[in-house]
Amino acid sequence: MKKLKYIVVLFLLFIKANAFVKVEDSNPNEVVAELIKEIKSINQKYELLIDAKECELEHVNRLLSVAVSTEQKVDLLVEKDRILGEIKVLATDSSGEISKIRYLKGLQIIKILYEKVLSLDHHFASVRTLNEINKISNPNQYPEYEKLKEVVSAKKDKKTGFDLTSILGANTIVSVVQTFTNMLGSSLTKEEKEKELANVDCILDFTLRMQNDLNTIYFETAFLQTSNDKIKQDIELLFKDYTKPIGYVATLENCRTNDDWETVNQKMEEYLTKMKTSAGTSQYKMQVNLEFPIDRLLQFITQYNNFIDQGGKFYEKFKIILNSYENEKQCETKLPMEYKKLKADIDVAIDKFNIAYKPVEINGTKMKEILYGLNEFE
Repeated sequence: MKKLKYIVVLFLLFIKANAFVKVEDSNPNEVVAELIKEIKSINQKYELLIDAKECELEHVNRLLSVAVSTEQKVDLLVEKDRILGEIKVLATDSSGEISKIRYLKGLQIIKILYEKVLSLDHHFASVRTLNEINKISNPNQYPEYEKLKEVVSAKKDKKTGFDLTSILGANTIVSVVQTFTNMLGSSLTKEEKEKELANVDCILDFTLRMQNDLNTIYFETAFLQTSNDKIKQDIELLFKDYTKPIGYVATLENCRTNDDWETVNQKMEEYLTKMKTSAGTSQYKMQVNLEFPIDRLLQFITQYNNFIDQGGKFYEKFKIILNSYENEKQCETKLPMEYKKLKADIDVAIDKFNIAYKPVEINGTKMKEILYGLNEFE
């Protein structure tokens, strides 16, 4: 039985040697799966090693219970102390290895989330600007409406008709009211008025109905972009706090730009070596300093996921807004291409917020399990 256990230990050591394979950098599910696998491997390895030492301890205790001479008892007590010391070392090594893998995988999660935050930053930068939305929602930006204004201006009553200032002329409502007022008093025939109106009826209907909604989409997207800037600042601060205990001083941005992750790993190894050679309060403090940043990571993940959930809901709202134009089918051929592109962009954004940006597998109970070894089902 004892021989079998040592064979299993050797097998687990081989598994561990090959366990730290490179996982897909953009896939948190693989990081989580690999972390769970490695923690289980470490726990099983040390459980067997400690179990073997406890068997030795039991054997020494049995011999001690029947020992007669003082010399035998002293030798057995020395042996017992040696075994207890080895058990303590194994427990410390186990804790150290698990701390290392949790820390490194936590670091990898930070790396993945940072890429997602940067991708979000690019996403918001590519969203239609206020100028583009203004073109969609302002009839003054449509050639058909400009032509109508020119026709009406040429035929307006010179006595009662009037021109707007540049400021008021850019105002959608004022411009439309002025155009219709001039049209009513113009020399255009009834048939000409109806013909001209038929050319702009969909444009005016769409812009007057959707202007406020389109502006809502722009300003709420701007709010999301500001929130994402805050997320970006927070994850950069998290990285600073996360790597401070191991003595790494470069920023997250510089680490990413210079692909300096190997240096972070090296600093981590140096820290663990120092922690292993420490003892008592000093070792305990180093262990706490290593575990504390993981709490901060958990807090950030909650913050990030809340932001992604909020963003997804915003875009679902935008989709409802854009689909609410009741004359879309009737005016389909006259609606601007930008409107259709905006709808397509929002559909893509919804998919991204639901899939690409959300690290589903590192939430809640599972995150507690992989970072703290807590499994509610064992």
